[in-house]
Amino acid sequence: MKIPDSWHGDWRGLNALVLGLGKSGFSVVDTLVELGVKTAVVGDHANQELIDLTELIGSKFLPSTEISVLNEIGFKPDFVVVSPGFSPNHPLVKELEKLGTPLMGDIDLAFRLRDKNQKEAKWVTVTGTNGKTTVSELTATILVTAGFRAVACGNIGTPILDIIRDPVDYDFLVVEISSFQLHYLGVIAPVVSAYLNIAQDHLDWHGSFDEYAKAKAKVFLGTETAIIFNEQDQLTLNAARAAEVQDGCRAISFSLAAPQVSSVGYIEDLLVDRAFLDDRGNQAIELCEIQDIEQISAISSQLLANCAAAAAITRALGVEPRKIKESFREFKLSPHRNQFLAEVNGVRFINDSKATNAHAAKGSLESLDSVVWVLGGLLKGVDPEPMILANSQKIRAAVLLGSETGELEGLFEKHLPDVPVVICGKEEPMRDAIEHSFRLAKSGDTVLLAPMAASMDQFVDYADRGDQFIAAVRKLEQQ
Repeated sequence: MKIPDSWHGDWRGLNALVLGLGKSGFSVVDTLVELGVKTAVVGDHANQELIDLTELIGSKFLPSTEISVLNEIGFKPDFVVVSPGFSPNHPLVKELEKLGTPLMGDIDLAFRLRDKNQKEAKWVTVTGTNGKTTVSELTATILVTAGFRAVACGNIGTPILDIIRDPVDYDFLVVEISSFQLHYLGVIAPVVSAYLNIAQDHLDWHGSFDEYAKAKAKVFLGTETAIIFNEQDQLTLNAARAAEVQDGCRAISFSLAAPQVSSVGYIEDLLVDRAFLDDRGNQAIELCEIQDIEQISAISSQLLANCAAAAAITRALGVEPRKIKESFREFKLSPHRNQFLAEVNGVRFINDSKATNAHAAKGSLESLDSVVWVLGGLLKGVDPEPMILANSQKIRAAVLLGSETGELEGLFEKHLPDVPVVICGKEEPMRDAIEHSFRLAKSGDTVLLAPMAASMDQFVDYADRGDQFIAAVRKLEQQ
């Protein structure tokens, strides 16, 4: 049977298999059941509450991802919705491809169902190795300030299918899309799409950097009005040049330097627009001052790039400059992103648990002078050596977390033999991290949690890791 491309299509009679029962996986099965699709969910494990809810709504969960589970679900699936946890090399994924079963992700499914409400929201898609959450949230904030109904969703935390089923008639959905989601994504039609940057990350999932970059570049496919790329990142420029977009779609860059024509960038202490004005060959429009951006956080190249990107996106959507300036002055970073916590005996504590890769950690490290660096976890096949070398002059000590401490310890011993390095215990790693880092720090130092790694070896996710860091700092304050 043909898979409908509308909420109002005939979904009844279709069978669907869902791979993975996390937040996004449950939103998928919940949506499909509401549409009348017969479903089953498989996964190696899942939260018991989600399993119970899945069964309560009329589906079922099978705790296996072996190929043999296909014989246990009770039907032949017409299509499969794949959660980001399943890499393209997973045996079950490869078997389904071999059988010719159509695969999609929750983003694809949501785009098919975008006409549920009377008003169909326009989509803005955002990806990049680093900064995509901040840019997505900032873009949504600017749009709301400008008087639109907008929400950030997708990989950002709220599953996009939950937003699709929300009765609110949104004007814009700002959809953060990970490389995992992009891998399985077909061609959709965002009004604006943004590709912020790329650096080594998730190589274990994609298999190679080339495959990772290929997935990221898919964000531009089918864009209607404007694609936004990073002038300082050659791969995003290459992707923009090769992008298959709709007729009339413009390519707009953002830059940390003085902007060229059709770009948003910086001249001295001003963020300016040379893309969305009639005489862009000779003039520029002031969007804000650097001091407006300083209201968000300490200035770093990453923060400046994020603000330029969000400004370029929203200017492409017709937002007035004064609304961008107003939004920058009011915007707050989400938790676990370069979050100042406390100062104890002259030692500052910053939580950047969301820095799950080297590119993200760079943004917080570069704004500091003397750091006791708390790092480690699942390195995802990425080489941490360049970041250690690049920050060698500011690292006072290193406190290592997670299951891959051996590689990190060896790199510090090789390149920074005089820097103290300690390894946290497995039982209460964050308690140990705070005790060790505070002992090693001197007045004027910053204890920075910027793990440069994923968290799932010791924590539920990066938020849990950050929450435990916050709790340990609060306990230290009380001593």
